[in-house]
Amino acid sequence: MRRTLRLLAEVKPARYFEPGNPTGLTGLYTHSSPRSSLLFLYSRTLEKVGKFPESSLYRKSVEAQTKHRMAIVEACEPPGYKEWAARAQKVVEENPEDFNLATSNMEGGVRAMRVVSGGSVFIHRTDPRERDVRYQEWDGEHDDGLVVEGLRGAEEREDPSLEEMYDRKPLEIPNKIKWEPEPQMTADQVEEIETKIGAGLIEEVVQMAESELRLVDIMYEAKVWENLEEQPPAGQWEYFERKST
Repeated sequence: MRRTLRLLAEVKPARYFEPGNPTGLTGLYTHSSPRSSLLFLYSRTLEKVGKFPESSLYRKSVEAQTKHRMAIVEACEPPGYKEWAARAQKVVEENPEDFNLATSNMEGGVRAMRVVSGGSVFIHRTDPRERDVRYQEWDGEHDDGLVVEGLRGAEEREDPSLEEMYDRKPLEIPNKIKWEPEPQMTADQVEEIETKIGAGLIEEVVQMAESELRLVDIMYEAKVWENLEEQPPAGQWEYFERKST
């Protein structure tokens, strides 16, 4: 069934799913880095649900499911991942100030932020949205007015008021960081995760993890571990209990 849903996705000769291509489900496209996204979401979920009392049934069920799925994802390591992780860690260590807060000091206007969760370090990357140049507003560049064409004479060269006009500083930020993309999982690894988790495509699993992370905050605010303000009548749920014959 899952193979059928991916018939519309283009596959490279080395059996890699092409990010951004259709998965066969309307509005759902192939994820570029599902493994790191799931590990981050699961780590954050465990961190937040850990604030619940240990006796909370919700905490016990969420922790059990999240740890189970997290172990499945961690076991599928993309080819060349360890070498990439070592290079990425070196970049972060050499440029710590550029990963403390969201920054655009990267090639292509990419923003990256260093996040520590569950004892692991994650780099939260945000790619710039493509914009139509026809709708771009004025960028705030100073208008110097009319400029005389041709070579400047001796008097004009000595005029201090014009020095700033002809000695502009470059607008580009020097020494931009080049962030190497994370190695992709093979198609077989993706299908292995999908089979073991059994919750549809890996893109659907990412959506579920995002929803679960948001739900944890709602459940914590509602204090679901506390007793109901109004206790249900005795025997209200007996009809729905599963009884063996």
